[in-house]
Amino acid sequence: MKYTRLGSTGLEISALTLGCMSFGIPDRGGHAWTLDEAASRDLIREALEAGINFYDTANVYSDGTSEEITGRALADFSSREEVVIATKVHGRMRPGPNGAGLSRAAIMTEIDASLRRLGTDYVDLYQIHRWDYETPIEETMEALHDIVKAGKARYIGASSMYTWQFAQANHVAELNGWTPFASMQPHYNLIYREEEREMLPYCDDQGIGVIPWSPLARGKLTREWDTSTSRSETDEFGQVLYRDEDRAIVETVARIAEQRGLPRAQVALAWVSAQPVVSSPIVGVTKAQHLRDALASLEVTLGDEEIAALEKPYEPHRIAGHR
Repeated sequence: MKYTRLGSTGLEISALTLGCMSFGIPDRGGHAWTLDEAASRDLIREALEAGINFYDTANVYSDGTSEEITGRALADFSSREEVVIATKVHGRMRPGPNGAGLSRAAIMTEIDASLRRLGTDYVDLYQIHRWDYETPIEETMEALHDIVKAGKARYIGASSMYTWQFAQANHVAELNGWTPFASMQPHYNLIYREEEREMLPYCDDQGIGVIPWSPLARGKLTREWDTSTSRSETDEFGQVLYRDEDRAIVETVARIAEQRGLPRAQVALAWVSAQPVVSSPIVGVTKAQHLRDALASLEVTLGDEEIAALEKPYEPHRIAGHR
């Protein structure tokens, strides 16, 4: 396994992050593709054995059961100091006031709930899952800073938002002497590259780690465009992310994969990992082969002509993944 730093921090992370959204109890807010605990544990153990030390989940994944399963497996198969655990806050966890969002009340409640589910005293990276338009960013950043100072999180990060929002949040932290964001988790892959316009250059300039979600475009880069899966049929969020015009990119991945004698997933992931600003793409897996392809992609080096061919069909998209 190759290891790198999370942006300009001293935190060492594996070159791949295991995304844990597919782990959970299916009837607890899960999806058709959600794995039960036994199957989840097998994949987590194999990831650990391969040297992956970075695990990303969220409080909303399968109504908190992703955190529970991930926490138990990591405790059983590793030592706490050997792994980097990341989770997120923002989504609704219960009905009624203060059950969602990034208010001080919500954040302070949800960090403790996540720690209980994960079975740990701290998380290495605590991330805001989306921007909260109803809460002043000063309130959010101070609450996150207090969590760090209380020892409940070691670093803080954010996920998909506009670059001006991310910059504003870090500016507020700087003005007040609070903890800044160490990482950004953007929507980024060969099909969706809008983050190259502002977010990735900003992160590069500021030394912020980049851990992209959906580097395989929810599997669309790994199969024929019209192939239907249980996830593609039921993933409402995924259905609004991509469009028929992206077919040409998928076909280019297929052509280069065939020429190289490689699975498509390895080619598409190798492209993401090769981007200089990317610290560690987040790979979600439901089968052992998914994990093995992701690991093998770290050994794939794409040539300049291959990279140019993969990037050529791209056309601008509307913002997808946040509002």
